[in-house]
Amino acid sequence: MATSSLFTKYSGIMPPTSSTRPSNEEPPVLAELRLHLTGKRDLETPENDNFFDNNLRSRVALPVAAIKSLLAVIKRSNANTMMGLQMELSEATHDMLEYARSSSQTLLLGGRSHIALASGCELFMKYVTRCFLELPDFAECKAQVLERGERFAGISLASRDRIAEVGQAFVQDGHTVLTHGWSRVVSSLLLKAAAHKHFSIIVLEGRPDASGAKAAKVLSDAGIPCTVVLDSAMGYVMEKVDLVIVGAEGVVENGGIVNKIGTYALGIAARELGKPFYVAAESYKFARLFPLNQSDLPDMIHTNLSFVDTASWEATGGLVGKSPVQADRNRTLSNCDIHDEEEEDGKGNVQGVADIFGVVQLSDQVKVENPSCDYTPAKYISLLFTDLGVLTPSAVSDELIRLYQ
Repeated sequence: MATSSLFTKYSGIMPPTSSTRPSNEEPPVLAELRLHLTGKRDLETPENDNFFDNNLRSRVALPVAAIKSLLAVIKRSNANTMMGLQMELSEATHDMLEYARSSSQTLLLGGRSHIALASGCELFMKYVTRCFLELPDFAECKAQVLERGERFAGISLASRDRIAEVGQAFVQDGHTVLTHGWSRVVSSLLLKAAAHKHFSIIVLEGRPDASGAKAAKVLSDAGIPCTVVLDSAMGYVMEKVDLVIVGAEGVVENGGIVNKIGTYALGIAARELGKPFYVAAESYKFARLFPLNQSDLPDMIHTNLSFVDTASWEATGGLVGKSPVQADRNRTLSNCDIHDEEEEDGKGNVQGVADIFGVVQLSDQVKVENPSCDYTPAKYISLLFTDLGVLTPSAVSDELIRLYQ
């Protein structure tokens, strides 16, 4: 999909036609985005495009980070007219979406789609336009946008608390809850319920980034009994659970959701076995999209995926991923080492990698796909827990109209 058509379709405004910034200069808004997402302005360097600490990821929700970044654009702006300010915001939005679609997406966005980022930008731009129509005076309008925008982060945290409050009532004593991936709002809901109820959680591993295992650690540290299973075991464990709760990267117009890959299959399994399937999501993740199938989702970067025989880890005493010499020295072979060996050959043949225990090497003729998200249709969703209350999927379109009118 072309850049301009993607930007128009998923942000609601046209991309800028020109820029006064030198082509080799990084847009300042990207440093702001990194700051709000990770607490650091400079996570990447030209020498190491993969310099990113997963533990720093997602300090705030993507839409909140987008809005806070656009607020910084307004503070820096020297525009004297509303049209000039809107052009700067349009350019900044374009820069963030382009950055999210680059190879950095898997680092900065944690492998998620950029739908939530686009939703935050679009919601903020609609608010700016509405504010200008209500307050024609440019200085007064700019001051009000900044004032209300600064309060948005606090409102977003309150939204999470509101969702936790309305959703925890659906978790009862003795229940077994199945969840998938890492979601701040789902974790808040489960922690809220655990404050006065006793239940257990089954978490899908969450390949390829082990997001489910990371969620299990947080929930287990809070005293909630947790079990981690392979993603492929969702059908096996479904008969043991009482309900399924997942988060969402985006809630679309027809009441369906876009979320971590595997959510769609989880919804199908839950419906087949008659288990309620709940979604917890903030209203600022409501996106003006209307997908009918997986191919209607926005283009996403499919990152590289490695295959390791993890069963060999225990069989070899933890030597999976180590060469024989390095195993003797108890030194782990890094991905960088493997990459260097591939480059030294120059004929497409990997030198020496066959000696690495448990690593499955595929030929160039084998195509590997690694989509980060999938679309779950509304018919598989029982209810949505939102800061607007408990909604049926059919009510989402009405709420979207209210948000953007």
